[in-house]
Amino acid sequence: MKAVALLQLKNNPNYQKNLDKILSYIQELPKEAIIVAPEVCLTDYDYENLEEAVKFSQYALQELLKNIKSQILILTLLVKEDDYFLNEAVVIHNGKIIHRQRKYKLFKLGDEDKFLRAGDGEDIVKFEIDGLIYGVLICFELRYKELWSKLEGADIIVVPSQWGEPRKQHLELIANALAIVNQCYVLVANSAKDGMAKSSAIYAPMGGLVRDDASEVIRGYIDLKQVRFMRRYLKLY
Repeated sequence: MKAVALLQLKNNPNYQKNLDKILSYIQELPKEAIIVAPEVCLTDYDYENLEEAVKFSQYALQELLKNIKSQILILTLLVKEDDYFLNEAVVIHNGKIIHRQRKYKLFKLGDEDKFLRAGDGEDIVKFEIDGLIYGVLICFELRYKELWSKLEGADIIVVPSQWGEPRKQHLELIANALAIVNQCYVLVANSAKDGMAKSSAIYAPMGGLVRDDASEVIRGYIDLKQVRFMRRYLKLY
């Protein structure tokens, strides 16, 4: 059994307050927990202040690296490369960045493509931490079945997101389907700011879930015996 904590947070316009809240939860949560925060939770999509958002994100990343020891933290932040801004997921463990992944499928309905550059999708790969196989999909990427296949065999797929309330049912149904089809756990940490779906949840390979729209932190456990059982039972792969 491994502890999981999904941070279902509202973005504060004050970047430092967002970082302080995450740091406080890091201190409070179990030492071995998997902690997932919503998409761009440090700065939001602050398109009017992208340079400032990138600068703060890099500062915040260094602070998070100092504070994450045996826990695992997954979040996304805004970065800049050459003259382009990107949304990048980072996975932190034992004071190191274990995995980086740039958002490949931008949400055009939210104008992301007007301000950000998409990644090339080559970094959507499985990676290992302490014997468990992980994968990451960033928000809108959850809709693309070809990306599911890239993560077949992962024990845990993590989805940091800012998914809108009008498509709340889509988020819940698709995440549950991914857990069942890929026979894995799916951990969704969605934003709680106005207009967002919340729906942060732990989805199990058997289809069960832990979800609580009223809480800022959704806590639970994953049992890898479920993953091994389903893969022996159905033998899909």
